[in-house]
Amino acid sequence: MKSIDLRSDTVTLPTSEMREAIYQAELGDDVFGEDPTINRFEKMAAERVGKEAALFVASGTMGNLVCSLTHCARGEEVILGDKSHMFLNEAGGMSTLGGIHPHIVANQPDGTIRLEDIEGAIRGSNVHYPRTRLICLENTHNSCNGAALPAVYIESVSALAKRHGLLLHLDGARIFNAAVALEVDVKELTRNVDSVSFCLSKGLSAPVGSVVCGSSEFIAEARRSRKVLGGGMRQAGIIAAAGIVAVERMVERLKEDHANVRRLAEGIDKIEGLSIDLAVVQTNIIYFELVSEKVDVQTFLTQLGEKGIKLLRLGGPRRFRVVTHYGIEAEDIEISLKAMREVLEES
Repeated sequence: MKSIDLRSDTVTLPTSEMREAIYQAELGDDVFGEDPTINRFEKMAAERVGKEAALFVASGTMGNLVCSLTHCARGEEVILGDKSHMFLNEAGGMSTLGGIHPHIVANQPDGTIRLEDIEGAIRGSNVHYPRTRLICLENTHNSCNGAALPAVYIESVSALAKRHGLLLHLDGARIFNAAVALEVDVKELTRNVDSVSFCLSKGLSAPVGSVVCGSSEFIAEARRSRKVLGGGMRQAGIIAAAGIVAVERMVERLKEDHANVRRLAEGIDKIEGLSIDLAVVQTNIIYFELVSEKVDVQTFLTQLGEKGIKLLRLGGPRRFRVVTHYGIEAEDIEISLKAMREVLEES
């Protein structure tokens, strides 16, 4: 029986081309700046998103934390969406390790934060308050149905930040999904931010790693922040080699993931006992609800698992997230829909 894993795009496995690149990678000591594969990758990554420089990091969480630590001093404040990955899913790292205070404002269903809410969260000069230093956005937005934030919105937040002397960081873990969905060059989504991090091991299918991009001055300081976190690696080109293939070869195919999730969403919409909002389907992430009273959540998950389908309950007691990726083909969508129908009909 084939296993169809729809829990996350982090379950992707490296392609044969990535495995060969890893085997053939030219290596050196990156802490000395002497790993040629890392150097090539960082130069390529920076150019791809229109920034001066880049820094390879072990994970998206490390990338966001490196940026927070580099932008902010202890006791300063970051404005974040209440559904953002940086707030919900990164173990409170900015507070724990950086002494940085998160100021939470409401995300809208499309992943944006109202400009008036951001402006209202900016602290004045009263000594009782922490100093506001940084605004963070997420694109695509994981908890908001994989919503892609358009360039015009990011530009408006950037303009607001500049008016108040603030910096803007973009958690772009799936930024290439956003660019593909919006049919724009990724630079359009990154040109107005001071820093951006993007992940290699989600839809781009590399085994590990993320990259932080920004100005040369910022990246020089970010390198120090990475070292503080224990992120200085030696022959790291063995990892970056797969990242090169990921960025060069795996971006355009993301449209296949988007088409598959659309097909899956439309199928779920036709299954009695399940509920989904087709209007919000945009990239490779969807959420749906189990509304049938005939089967409980655990039974639904267990019986799907017995049919080889892996789902993740997330965001509510009867809410599930589905993520399509390189390991999911069109036929897997039909198999998954058939399994869902069977579980509900047999209950």
